[in-house]
Amino acid sequence: MSKLTIENIEDPNDVSAPKQARTTSFQSAFSNLKKSEFFKEELPAPETSAATISHRTHTILVSPKQKGNPLLKFITNVSWEYSDIVPDYVMGKTTCALFLSIRYHQLNPDYIHERLKLLGNAYNLRVLLVQIDVADPHHALKHLTRISILADMTIMLAWSAEDAGKIIETYKRYEAKPPDDIMERSNTAPHQKLVNSLTTIRSINKTDATTLLTTFDTLADIVKAQPNTLALCPGFGLHKAQKLHKVLHESFLRTTNSSTK
Repeated sequence: MSKLTIENIEDPNDVSAPKQARTTSFQSAFSNLKKSEFFKEELPAPETSAATISHRTHTILVSPKQKGNPLLKFITNVSWEYSDIVPDYVMGKTTCALFLSIRYHQLNPDYIHERLKLLGNAYNLRVLLVQIDVADPHHALKHLTRISILADMTIMLAWSAEDAGKIIETYKRYEAKPPDDIMERSNTAPHQKLVNSLTTIRSINKTDATTLLTTFDTLADIVKAQPNTLALCPGFGLHKAQKLHKVLHESFLRTTNSSTK
């Protein structure tokens, strides 16, 4: 190496070298390093995990294995697209489904076990969507129910491709909704509770129940009223009044006649 070349190489510990020269020297050295065989740039991993893919919040992800499944044409209220996923359907960040018809299960009983092995413990809510397409599915359903319990899956039954499609669609539509939206609506108002109680009596409809409460104010007054008084209510006759009176005065416990030998 010539003297001129040696003099042009900067000592990194030489603080007397100009700052711009040191920076240029570092950039040149790093550029040469990137071209060498020892440099390997880390690229971001492709978005292939289920958790990352499912960030497409408004779309049901469908495995290419499900191409041709008739249920897809019944998913009409939400969009869907094919994606390289392990389950058959991904309906949210933590929700997926495996699809299985009874007929196919009877021909390939090991298929569901292989799919579950591939799925592992992924997803919090795992649905086994079973389409019933045979005349006598009871034995197969018993077997699949046992598998679902052991694999921590929720089994859902569909009697047609349309049913199956709507089940998948519903899971997606309710993905971000609170539990209250799918709970049964309860009428908590005292007046409504009384109306519901009275309509459990055969022949008493909601109009009759409302008439009774309007006329007598309280349930206690209705119970105390005699049949001829009840019959004076609009829409009531003596027969209906007698029946209501009998029900309101029946014992809550049924007495059984025991025969002695």
